[in-house]
Amino acid sequence: MPASVPLADKPKPTRAFGRFELRQLLGKSSATMSWLALDPQSAQEVLLCMPRVQPADAAGLDLWLYAARRASRLNHPHLAAVVDVGVADHWPYVAVDRALGLTLAEWTKTRPGLQPAELVGLLCQALEGLAFAHEAGAVHQDLQLHHLIVDEQGHVRVAGLDIVVEATLADTAFGGLASPSEPGQRQGLYASALDPAHLRTRREAAERDVLAVGVLLYHLLTDQPALDEADAGRVIARLPPHGRETVRLPWATPQPIAEPLRAIANRATHRQPRQRYLAARTLLRALDGWRQAALHDNGGPVALLLDRLHSVGHLPALPGVGALAVRLAGLEGKHALELTEPILRDMALSFELLRQVNSVQVQATLAAGNGPVLTIRRALALIGVNGVRHAAAALRAWPGPLDEAGAASLKQLMDRVRLAGHVAQALRPAGYDPEAIYIIALLQNLGRLMVQYHFPQDALQIAALMQPAASTDPDDPRDLPGMSEEAAAHAVLGVAIEPLGVAVARHWGLSDTVLHMIRRLPPGLPVRSADGDADRLRMAASAANEAVDATTQQPAGKTAPALAQVAERYAHGLGLNLRDLNQALGSARAALMGNTFVTAAGSAALGDEPARDDDTVRLPTLAEDAGAFTGAAG
Repeated sequence: MPASVPLADKPKPTRAFGRFELRQLLGKSSATMSWLALDPQSAQEVLLCMPRVQPADAAGLDLWLYAARRASRLNHPHLAAVVDVGVADHWPYVAVDRALGLTLAEWTKTRPGLQPAELVGLLCQALEGLAFAHEAGAVHQDLQLHHLIVDEQGHVRVAGLDIVVEATLADTAFGGLASPSEPGQRQGLYASALDPAHLRTRREAAERDVLAVGVLLYHLLTDQPALDEADAGRVIARLPPHGRETVRLPWATPQPIAEPLRAIANRATHRQPRQRYLAARTLLRALDGWRQAALHDNGGPVALLLDRLHSVGHLPALPGVGALAVRLAGLEGKHALELTEPILRDMALSFELLRQVNSVQVQATLAAGNGPVLTIRRALALIGVNGVRHAAAALRAWPGPLDEAGAASLKQLMDRVRLAGHVAQALRPAGYDPEAIYIIALLQNLGRLMVQYHFPQDALQIAALMQPAASTDPDDPRDLPGMSEEAAAHAVLGVAIEPLGVAVARHWGLSDTVLHMIRRLPPGLPVRSADGDADRLRMAASAANEAVDATTQQPAGKTAPALAQVAERYAHGLGLNLRDLNQALGSARAALMGNTFVTAAGSAALGDEPARDDDTVRLPTLAEDAGAFTGAAG
């Protein structure tokens, strides 16, 4: 059954337009209009998409028809199929079968109270069609609600591709030719499509399409047009760099807006053009990531990340990990601390050991009355040398699927994370195992590490959004601040970074106690006294990570104030002052440069046995070890 609105019993006034009978104006902007019309030849209702201004001359009309017909040949589930491209009464038009559905403006009026996830789902479909069109060289240039066609099942199609051709675009495309009607002139037209100026114009038009989607997203989520202007094109003209208006979601909306979605919507219409989404697929990924995560607890980027864990692992092993496993296999009766340091130097191997021992042994461990395994020393005691060999064999060799630049970025991040681990060791409360708090500080960065390894291009976008930008306002020359990491991740991935790390840790089988500790303390809330061991370790690791962030993410002139803020924030909870913090950073840098670890402690926390100076571990033989590991797995 067609999704079109049935003709009313009372005859509507009609107006002749070539062979068509115009029935109703469904929408208009300063550049385009959409009419509901009847085609007597086929006895079908059609949607006519037309420019508001006629082409200036015959050459302009030929170019319009060429572009529209080229776009009409695109075949995609989210692009409206064109039934005719022609000219009537000197006006060019594109006809779409009205049986495809209603315009989005009509469709939403019949379904009040739509949830944000439903509205986002509609725009995601439109973005899929736009992305396909952009990659094929077609653009829209005036995307409006009346160009999105929705059927009864909520299937969205974009109509009206390339129905706007600006004079500058025409001049560029024709390269000065009067008309492309002659064969030689047609060849000139086709060749001009590769002209750099023409390609730049089309790229800018595609970016305008993405910005228009952001304007429509605001309209749908607030149920009010942005800037009280129903024409998305006029809104765009009032935004920088052409105007000085700002479009941001209000706090009062018809339906509650989740923070990740708010960040995506606000980035889509950001006052700084460089902060906006520049490609339809980039915005699509962010919106669809949020939508999937909102509809399914493990959907969106979380599901994609967990799937990638099976194909490329959590992190790549550093060169030489295989030789390390063989060397450890020859060690018998060695001091436990001598065996843990080489493993701790390889973050991927350390994580793999923790994953194996917690996912395989956690039930037996808990049944024995012990807590989670958070030290390599204890992991070795549980799974032995053969377990290390299993863990090393499960890792991808460095740098996995990363290219040279991606590998350098991951190595740089891993060094920062290791630095935070050493700072956490220096800041740990008296009596707590330094190896455990080192691991906790590392795991508080698990989300960052996963994004950098599995989504390197997204990591670049997040980093770029966090950078301050030079002001474009002559009245206010101060630099514009970048986004917070959380807001930037929301805008790029549709989810924050920390939940990705927590999802991976949960996937590994780490306990709720560990999941609590690897969540950093919220930056906007005051730090209070710890309630127990887990809170103390979480607090110290959070302070260490915030201190390292202050020294690596702040401009040089702002490092000292940022560190002072960290010291003040944790002064009550950890008895910390700025001198302590600077000393911890200094000793941590020395440990990182010397590749050394603090691995002995006077007492333990969370069920780990205390280390003793005479703590010598007899590692099982390979035969004994294999049997013990297999039995535990069963």
